[in-house]
Amino acid sequence: MTSINPIEHHFASSHGDICYFEWGRAGDGPSILLLHATGFHARCWDKVVDAFPDGTHVIALDQLGHGRSAAPIITDWAMVSGATAQLLESLGTGFATAAGHSMGGCCLVQVVDQLPELFERLVLIDPVIMDRAAYKDPTDFSATYEMVAKRRNSWTGPDAMFERFKDRHPYNLWNPGVLRDYCEYGLLTDGKGGFELACPPQTEASIYATSTSVDPWPMIGKITQPVPVLRAAQFKQDGAFDFASSPTPPGLAEEFAHGTDIYLPDLTHFMPMQDPGRIANLIIGD
Repeated sequence: MTSINPIEHHFASSHGDICYFEWGRAGDGPSILLLHATGFHARCWDKVVDAFPDGTHVIALDQLGHGRSAAPIITDWAMVSGATAQLLESLGTGFATAAGHSMGGCCLVQVVDQLPELFERLVLIDPVIMDRAAYKDPTDFSATYEMVAKRRNSWTGPDAMFERFKDRHPYNLWNPGVLRDYCEYGLLTDGKGGFELACPPQTEASIYATSTSVDPWPMIGKITQPVPVLRAAQFKQDGAFDFASSPTPPGLAEEFAHGTDIYLPDLTHFMPMQDPGRIANLIIGD
């Protein structure tokens, strides 16, 4: 798809303003929906969109709490999926494919449960859908909350952010162009001549803290669309949890009526950032 600038739109959901970006026009070609991971934003998909065939219509959201959307403290993932569902219901667009990465994959399952008629096919990209037991006996995420809440939130600009991250794990695994987009669109002016993260650390931390607030397993059994599940490798980094390790249960695809497991052991949890062209082809279905 020839690189073009998307149109920025805004929608007033009951949870706050939702920003979304649109490439092309509905009806001119197949429509694709893209939902990003925790702490990211819609424009992290730019290089994936560039790899789609010409004429593809794409909608990518800044999900609630991220980017240029409202950023309340998240007390329940139903807030995030609910805001997305309200937007999509207002648009009335049918999607040939909807893809969700990490949190976006779990939220996509929730949205499909509410609006199944809008989607012909789903692609779950290393979704944060944990084993059933995690929802019965929720994990204590306090350590993760404290770590994320302390993220640096003061920057002189996107270039400084890029230089800070480009040689650090896991960002050093990314396509440099994706990292540029992450930095360019992941900062907002702070009103004092500097910049701050578009996903505030406290908001991002609240999303991790509430990651078991909605049990997606009862919804999975009702999904009848084809569902390729893209999985990365699972591993530990120096004996500690690594955000680049896959959170997806290996047998997840089998739980869908028409699921397909696609194991990509050469990629990490950040696969759309590592190899956007390859992930674009899998979203399209090539």
